Parts: sequence; structure tokens; C-alpha cells
Amino acid sequence: MKKIISKVEYDTETAELIAKNTVGEFGDEDGFEESLYMTKEGKYFLYTNGGEESKYPKEAITRMSAERAKEWQENNK
Repeated sequence: MKKIISKVEYDTETAELIAKNTVGEFGDEDGFEESLYMTKEGKYFLYTNGGEESKYPKEAITRMSAERAKEWQENNK
């Protein structure tokens, strides 16, 4: 997925996957995935996607500060 936020491109195809959190199994209506990425420029973003009943019913990209990305990693070990 690719998204431009404030003139910065965030692309799951070209960024480095740092960590991933999966809840449930593939096909679960309330299951979801969160994937933390870092761009070549050192900017972090969270890619989210899930089932229709999950907290991420639609595919999305959310930019994150380095501090917030570190917190996310620590909370999802």
C-alpha cells in the first residue's frame, strides 16, 4: 500500500518492515494486523488492516514519530 501524507510518500513495498503484530487468524472478522515500517529517510509509519469487526476494518497507513514507534514496539513484544 502507498499513501502520501504531508507531501511524504509512505510505501509498504519500499520501506523496511521493523515489526509486526497479528491478532487472530486469517479470515477472523475481528482479527487484525499492525505492521511497523521505516522509510529510507528514517520516517516511521504503521500499516493496519483487519476483518470487518476489528478495530482496523479498512486498510490504512498512519505516520508515527520515532518515539511513538519505539513505544509501539515495546508494547507489542
